[in-house]
Amino acid sequence: MILITAPRFTTCPHLLLRHSDHSSSSPLRYKSINRSKISRSRSVSAASSSSSSLLPQPPLRPDKASELRALWKRFWKVAAPYWFSEDKDQARLRLAAVFVLTLATTGISVGFNFLGRDFYNALANKDQEQFTKQLLYYLCGFAGGIPFFVLRDYAKETLSLRWRSWMTKYYLQRYLKDQSFYKIQSQSMIDNPDQRIVDDLSSFTGTALSFSLTLFSATIDLISFSNILFTIYPPLFLVLLLYSFGGTAISVFVGKGLVNLNFLQEKKEADFRYSLVRVRENAESIAFYGGEENEMQLLLQRFRSAFDNLTELLIASRNLEFFTDGYRYLIQILPAAVVAPMFFSGKIEFGVINQSVSAFNHILGDFSLVVYQFQAISAFSAVIDRLGEFDDLLDNNISRDPSHTVEEIDLTYQSVGRSSLLDSNGTIQSRKKQKLLEIEALTLQTPTNGTTLVHNLFADIYDKDHLLIMGPSGSGKTSLLRAMAGLWRSGKGKITFYLNSQDDFTQDDSSGKRSSGDILFLPQRPYMVLGTLRQQLLYPAWSTSMEATPGSSKIDGSALDEPTTDDLMRTLENVRLGHIVDRFGGLDSLHEWSSVLSLGEQQRVAFARLLLSQPKLALLDESTSALDEANEAHLYQQIQSAGITYISIGHRQTLTKFHNKILHISTADSKSMERNWRVEDANAIEPITGAK
Repeated sequence: MILITAPRFTTCPHLLLRHSDHSSSSPLRYKSINRSKISRSRSVSAASSSSSSLLPQPPLRPDKASELRALWKRFWKVAAPYWFSEDKDQARLRLAAVFVLTLATTGISVGFNFLGRDFYNALANKDQEQFTKQLLYYLCGFAGGIPFFVLRDYAKETLSLRWRSWMTKYYLQRYLKDQSFYKIQSQSMIDNPDQRIVDDLSSFTGTALSFSLTLFSATIDLISFSNILFTIYPPLFLVLLLYSFGGTAISVFVGKGLVNLNFLQEKKEADFRYSLVRVRENAESIAFYGGEENEMQLLLQRFRSAFDNLTELLIASRNLEFFTDGYRYLIQILPAAVVAPMFFSGKIEFGVINQSVSAFNHILGDFSLVVYQFQAISAFSAVIDRLGEFDDLLDNNISRDPSHTVEEIDLTYQSVGRSSLLDSNGTIQSRKKQKLLEIEALTLQTPTNGTTLVHNLFADIYDKDHLLIMGPSGSGKTSLLRAMAGLWRSGKGKITFYLNSQDDFTQDDSSGKRSSGDILFLPQRPYMVLGTLRQQLLYPAWSTSMEATPGSSKIDGSALDEPTTDDLMRTLENVRLGHIVDRFGGLDSLHEWSSVLSLGEQQRVAFARLLLSQPKLALLDESTSALDEANEAHLYQQIQSAGITYISIGHRQTLTKFHNKILHISTADSKSMERNWRVEDANAIEPITGAK
């Protein structure tokens, strides 16, 4: 009689861990990762590229070998930073503990192998006393062994969580640094960076640890059980090698179609989710248009595409499972069939048959990692590729078009101190307006195709020099503000901001980094943060975390203290929004502000931010487009009274009375190098200057 135990599964956050499918005398044995449960069945780069089979592999083609090397380099580049970070001591200590516990569980499995042999010998010999003793040993083994298996899994999951927490912060810092998030989105460099940070990092940390433990356990198993199996019957060891080698080769051949199907499924599912998010974010516009039917057709089209691909994926998985299931269950009888003649001839006892089956299953499982883990290995290789691509992009190792190089606009932030007030002979200059912005020979181009928008622009902006930028739609007005913000660098020329040295301001002449101290940009559609009304008003100058309390420090250490509640209430009254405090239940109420506030109210919230942070220079991109002329005039009067210098983009002629100068930009002629701009005095008809 041979005891065949049913598979036992342990659910984990990232994957499904399973104990030995076939071990009769080692019910606690940790085996492997279920091949079909890794995140949401990720895409694949090379099916067998992560193969860790301990069998000799067939010679690899040069291209396949290079794929393996590239995959390993990407894995190491993504995985290594944590193990050399500030948390390295704790990380390495916890990893060592996991491996020690894994080693202990392997030892327990070996012990159960011998217990099983004696247990079934007593049963076959009808020796009740010996059977009772072995049964007691078994129960004691369960009591002593279970804590090691539980603690090993717990230690692994907590280490995985700690690793994921560090990597999430690490990738978020780089994603939000130097406006990388904007460049990735605006130039469509990669798909779904949010999914890579949330899902791929989670899968990577959990799966990397699980595969590491699987390989470590497999190595120890080979050392522990190979000697047992070889001692029982050497030919059985040869059968094992042939069986596992053939199974690996067939699995790779039958399952190779899963590679592309998994990749396409991930993309199609992401497209479908993105379409649903767009419906939610643009619900009002769709409702106004009555576009429900069109949206339904688009959603169904994308779902149908994912459905059709998933159908093909299920068929391919079914074909693979025809083989893998047969492969898995055939080994239930294969070792017994090989050693049965020795039992019939009286050379071995019945318990040795059970012992050989257990040892055979252990070693075969180690040799057959590709068979059992084919989809998991494929999916994990896709996770490595996606994170590696993202990591390279954040390191500026990937560009959208490596062959296309363009000149860059030189954007600098220059500190203005007391020394600038002295003449060359050391005498104090007569008091005059401070220069805030200088634009020199600026030619602005689009970053995607290099279309020229502005030719050879010169402009100086001094304190209280309010400039209005006007021109037809598409002429490059907003693009000029993007260049000032450092979002667009394509073109040539120089933009220099002059900042007060007493303000703590992030400066980097090479990268053009800035912070919200002396300069504030107001887009046409204001950004509403996830948080309270108080946090809306304090953004972006002061910390806006959910735990923030009045009196917390300002980001970048500005000299301005955080406004009090009275300051916030007074500012809301100044922008004619005092009523919304009672309407929404106070400054600390939580709402989806982009939905509950009209666009006009959101624009007034943006002006409230401007009045609270009081920058030296504000750049307004049609920031009053949703307001009536009376409210528009009131807001401009408020920022004038606050002493803020501003540059506005607008189409209304009523804006001219709030500005000193007007910069007219016309649509550029691609065949001409003539300038397409002119500067006028807002109070005069004739232009005052056209060049510096």
